[in-house]
Amino acid sequence: MSMIVPTIMPETLDALRATLQAYQPFARRIHIDISDGEFAPVFLLSESQLYWPEGWEVDIHAMVARPSEHLPQLIQLKPSMIILHAEAQENILPHIRTIKEAGIRAGVALLKTTVPSSVEAAIREADHVMIFSGDLGHNGGTASMMQLEKVRLIKKVKQDVEIGWDGGVNIENAYTLTQGGVDILNTGGAIAQAESPANAYQALVKEINKRGVI
Repeated sequence: MSMIVPTIMPETLDALRATLQAYQPFARRIHIDISDGEFAPVFLLSESQLYWPEGWEVDIHAMVARPSEHLPQLIQLKPSMIILHAEAQENILPHIRTIKEAGIRAGVALLKTTVPSSVEAAIREADHVMIFSGDLGHNGGTASMMQLEKVRLIKKVKQDVEIGWDGGVNIENAYTLTQGGVDILNTGGAIAQAESPANAYQALVKEINKRGVI
């Protein structure tokens, strides 16, 4: 069953605190972005500043050029999953293995220009593959629905891998994404910019769980 996972892009501790408070009544799995300002053109809170409520399932999306500089602290945080980019400046295969050896699920993110067949080894090793359809470091972008073709290509490499999507998820495309094979819909602006984040989240959950009309 597919899942809506709110995305947090915290630039300050106050922003992180406010978002956690707003999401705590309804969210139990969240997606937190970190950025080094190099791989993505934005500076977000570092891993040393992150926290979240006890009991939450947290996926950390590391938009960083050199994962080796961040992994020790990320692993100490004990999130549920750490997602690294296939396009990082380092070979991420040993990093994926290090994450899994620490008892944490490992994910690999693919930018729009990255073809799954070019990173088969990382996909085979990963627990999760995230199709990145947006613009690095920005909420509320437009989903590139042509990227859905990657679901089939990823499944050819590893049939049982969890598929995530990041970029432009909203009420208009969420159902189509789930029907296209996406398991985890990381949702930023459609929730964060809503008048009521809780209502927006619930509407998205209802949308992806609706029955198709024959």
